[in-house]
Amino acid sequence: MTFSTPPRPVDLLIEARWIIPVEPAGITLENHAVAITDGKIVAVLPQSAAREELSPAKTVQLGEQLLIPGLVNLHTHAAMTLLRGLADDQPLMTWLQEHIWPAESRFVSREFVRDGTRLAAAEMLRSGTTCFSDMYFFPREAAEAAVEMGIRSAQGLVVLDFPNAYASDAEDYLDKGLTTRDALRDEPLLSFCLAPHAPYTVSNATFERVLTLAEQLDIPIHLHLHETEDEIQGSLTQYGVRPVARLQGLGLLSPSLIAVHAVHLLPDEIQILAAHNCSIAHCPASNLKLGSGIAPVAAMLQAGINVGIGTDGAASNNRLDLLSELRLACLLAKGSSRNARVMSAHVALRMATLNGAQALGLQEKIGSIETGKAADLCAIGLQHPELAPCYDPASHAIHAAGREHVSHVWVAGQLRVENGSLCGIGKNDLIRLAKVWQNKIRD
Repeated sequence: MTFSTPPRPVDLLIEARWIIPVEPAGITLENHAVAITDGKIVAVLPQSAAREELSPAKTVQLGEQLLIPGLVNLHTHAAMTLLRGLADDQPLMTWLQEHIWPAESRFVSREFVRDGTRLAAAEMLRSGTTCFSDMYFFPREAAEAAVEMGIRSAQGLVVLDFPNAYASDAEDYLDKGLTTRDALRDEPLLSFCLAPHAPYTVSNATFERVLTLAEQLDIPIHLHLHETEDEIQGSLTQYGVRPVARLQGLGLLSPSLIAVHAVHLLPDEIQILAAHNCSIAHCPASNLKLGSGIAPVAAMLQAGINVGIGTDGAASNNRLDLLSELRLACLLAKGSSRNARVMSAHVALRMATLNGAQALGLQEKIGSIETGKAADLCAIGLQHPELAPCYDPASHAIHAAGREHVSHVWVAGQLRVENGSLCGIGKNDLIRLAKVWQNKIRD
């Protein structure tokens, strides 16, 4: 007598025509399914096997769609969504000193950050982003808004050496940031970074304090670095060395460092960052829009640097759309290096998923579709006429599809976007909220 094994119960089974798990690298699975229980992936297997072996409480059949890991936005200033388009067509320092910083001094508050982060989270979720690394004031309000919206976030505890509405000096920034971390550290959708703003706004003494705390807490350090030529010239004038050399001398270069932008790097500086296993957050659209330049991403990848993708804030990019960022990053890398083989579609997807997770120290939790990881997932519909025919789903995700083709998004197994619409979040409420702030700021 033979006994058949009863089907294993699971909470959710997602079937898709194509699945790109990211790990193993370069693989596209056809007609497979992802099984989820308690918000975690418990199996990735052919659909035929899933139907025999599993008993799902719910099944989602995606049809002619591609399922990928949720995207990881490695650098943004979420609340600045409320300043989208406020001061376009300006170089970085003019944009900051004459427009953004004055606007922030007047309007940034707990309510500004909470509302701006809600708006940003909605945009990112609808674009397939399930985790973002933030750097802004009032991180508690940003964190609580992100949790409310159901999106994962790595909250940067920002540090500067000058006062604003949030804090009075570097120690005040650190005290308030660490208090936020202590209060919210058990929230499963949250993690934290220390976020000294940039070499030109942070002193050596403050950097040394940040380094000590980051080592004690075992959290990343997230900062702008080598964004413009003016930043480098200012460092040479004030410190006698370029910013990378200054940070190296202070001991900040390590696997915990996320260097944002990294546009103006000399070949030896790329090798230094690689030797210290630093990560880079590449923000191509913001770099172009502010006239900062084109980062040498091909050389970074060749050196083995872990490169992730960020949008920067909506004030300097105007979009929090990682899919469009990925296409731009690919084209810039190919064009600037004159090498069409640089940054394939699979490499690009890895940059926007597992590489970003690795930079944040979250690679064991998110970034790929693997058993045991959180079910942070994004479905992209490839059945539309403008996407036909489809020979390579990975290529389509990067070069043909857009955020308008994102159909479903799950965070920790919870459905956040269904058929392109936010779940449980009123679109009209968000639009009204944005208009209230627009009227305040415009007036």
